[in-house]
Amino acid sequence: MNPAPPAHAHAPSLKTPLTTAQQQQQLAAGRNVSPSPGLRYPSNKKTIYDRNLSRSKNAELSRAAFGYLFVEMIGYAQRRVRGVADLEKRLNAQGYPLGLKLLDLLLTRSPLPSTSPSLRPTRILPLLQFITTTLWKHLFGRPADALERSAANADEYMISDNEPLVNTYISVPREMSQLNCAAYVAGVIEGVCDGAGFATRGVSAHWVGEGGGEGGKGMWPGKTVFLIRFADEVLEREEILGKNG
Repeated sequence: MNPAPPAHAHAPSLKTPLTTAQQQQQLAAGRNVSPSPGLRYPSNKKTIYDRNLSRSKNAELSRAAFGYLFVEMIGYAQRRVRGVADLEKRLNAQGYPLGLKLLDLLLTRSPLPSTSPSLRPTRILPLLQFITTTLWKHLFGRPADALERSAANADEYMISDNEPLVNTYISVPREMSQLNCAAYVAGVIEGVCDGAGFATRGVSAHWVGEGGGEGGKGMWPGKTVFLIRFADEVLEREEILGKNG
């Protein structure tokens, strides 16, 4: 005699997935059926893409974390360099793409006064004011310390920072005393200028503190000036716009 099959042998499986047609039929009948796995929408119909990227106005990156990451970036740029100028050039190149991206981001979030979002400045002074205020506050939590125009050369402008954050945790050896790691920020500035349509002949970072860099004395021993040299076509456009009011 054959043994009787287990009681559960012919019981329907509770884990058998419903087909799409079955789900539609049961939904039409007013039954509550769990949807198939996939993107879940909350009750307010908003997803992660609707969240504000700035969760808090006072949210800041840890300075220790920033210092560690920036030192690693310098170490990466220092591989197979032939001198201080070459190292600063590489730091500048690292900051350049960031400037291009920050321009669009900040103009969209914080448009210039009396302008619509994403509208780029068309004059040199509004551009530099955007850099020394909006950009500087976004990166360092405060505006730049000064903005000047060169008295000797009409194409040169200078942005001053008395205590560049990027130099705070850097110990420069004596044989590289002329190195200014704020060349990274100079690259950011150059990226913003080029992205806005203001071509430059280069943006560079220079020590101006008494003694210059490590071992300098005075109130602001690490003071740095970012020298911006605009291209000739930018100055020509500035002159035309000035005449047209």
